[in-house]
Amino acid sequence: MKKSIAKLIIAVLIIITSVVVVLTGMNITVFDYKINYPNALDKDWGIRQGLDLVGGSSITYEAVADSVTDEQMQSVENVLRTRLDALGYSEATVARQGEKKVRIEIPAIQDPQTAVDTLGKTAVLTFRDADGNVVLEAADVDSAVSAYGAVDNTGVAVHHVKLILKDSGVNKFFSATQSAASRTDGNNYISIMLDEEVISSPRVDQAINNKECVISGGFSDASETAELAALINSGNLPFSIKEVSLSSIGPTLGEEALNTSLIAAGIGVIIILLFMLLIYRLPGLVADIALLAYIAIVVYIMTFFRINLSLAGIAGIILSIGMAVDANVIIFERINEELKLGKTIKTAVSSGFDRAFLAIIDANITTIIAAVVLYIFGTGTIKGFAVTLAIGTVVSMFTAIFVTKYLLKHVVNLKIKNLAWYGVNKKKGVQQ
Repeated sequence: MKKSIAKLIIAVLIIITSVVVVLTGMNITVFDYKINYPNALDKDWGIRQGLDLVGGSSITYEAVADSVTDEQMQSVENVLRTRLDALGYSEATVARQGEKKVRIEIPAIQDPQTAVDTLGKTAVLTFRDADGNVVLEAADVDSAVSAYGAVDNTGVAVHHVKLILKDSGVNKFFSATQSAASRTDGNNYISIMLDEEVISSPRVDQAINNKECVISGGFSDASETAELAALINSGNLPFSIKEVSLSSIGPTLGEEALNTSLIAAGIGVIIILLFMLLIYRLPGLVADIALLAYIAIVVYIMTFFRINLSLAGIAGIILSIGMAVDANVIIFERINEELKLGKTIKTAVSSGFDRAFLAIIDANITTIIAAVVLYIFGTGTIKGFAVTLAIGTVVSMFTAIFVTKYLLKHVVNLKIKNLAWYGVNKKKGVQQ
């Protein structure tokens, strides 16, 4: 019993300390080692806030071409959206303006020129031979992927980039690599250029007559291949674009809306904590502690990964809080059913978790699938809602299945036999 009490106290202290740290931040020095964890709402290092809360920057790009098609402009939108998602700005908006313009709004970046620099290059991707001739264009490239593995007969695994061509580029690339491989003047390479700047010049040893080819050699780690692949993918525009308008934009809802939402969320959490405590007594207290652990983990993840948070994202978190509590309700109701059948408390708790496990997994998996679909097909705040919902759902499963079970196991070891403490309307004890 003493060991269980000690473990319970330690677990509760860790969870409460974690909640305080992730919400208020921490800045201490231990043996000359500085520990600095930012406040979750810190504007520089905390959770990124969406356009509706903190505003940001607006950039309008225009196509540098005499005529464009809807398909080409859609390609521009897709490439810019891919860049923003890769940079972590899932809450950013990309919208067409007229026939040749695209407007982008990026949250949290107040300086428009910084936003342009963050978004990166905007020119056409080209492949050129040693003489400067364009041998391949962006429209001929499907994608580039960072990979690790063997690329030749030696079987030695190396970091490399797998370049995938469209059908239109296969013959062009075959002719170019055949010509480059036959050169004897040391210029047997093809340069990959973005905005007239060389980003890579891989040497060509043999003609390549395939939709897939490998760029290898000189890469020391995965970050270098990932960077090259990202540059190739981000430069896959059908024509050059230029920025024609830069401006700052204010928050559509403002800080007051964030404060109001957080207050509403706080009130909701307090009501849930009280409800669980009043209805389920000791198990309810355990659920409340597990819910605090849930809050700490979710806030930590969003702060660490700088995930954008809009009001829609807050809604996703609140919804997943409800799911976390719902999982505990299912578990406790199963435990109560077992207790009413006359089983011992320890047996009832074990059986209750086993019976509730599949129901919890099924419900949460379907929610995660819905979140994934929303993220893939949604844009802007829809993606933000999907991200927070998915994170919250995964964490809620963890806290309900593992944290609650761990705490309740040690509560059972306290040998409290009165079933009223477990929320059961049966006034008699049971043997453990």
